[in-house]
Amino acid sequence: QVQLAESGGRLVQAGGSLRLSCAASGESLNWYRLGWFRQPPGKAREFIAAIFWRVGSTDYADSVEGRFTISRDNAQNTVYLQMNSLKSEDTAVYYCAARRLSSAAYNYWGQGTQVTVSS
Repeated sequence: QVQLAESGGRLVQAGGSLRLSCAASGESLNWYRLGWFRQPPGKAREFIAAIFWRVGSTDYADSVEGRFTISRDNAQNTVYLQMNSLKSEDTAVYYCAARRLSSAAYNYWGQGTQVTVSS
């Protein structure tokens, strides 16, 4: 099993930057993809970015590519989401999740952290 805990969400002005962290614990992440999702108010949860832990390969949703960067720190077992040029439409609860490579769906989720972008 994997336990995930997000942090770093807060109120930020449009155009600003923010870095979210997700601390992972439990079993080895070498065969997991770690992802970030978000759920804007009144909308469905959506995929943002993911990283294959062992090799560091990444992929992004079109809506954030070029503005957001996902990265990991192997020593700290932490995945980050650096968010730049924030817009009001980035306001959402942001979730960290982990998916075994053998699984079709994300198996483990964090509790979420609120990001609010004021215009």
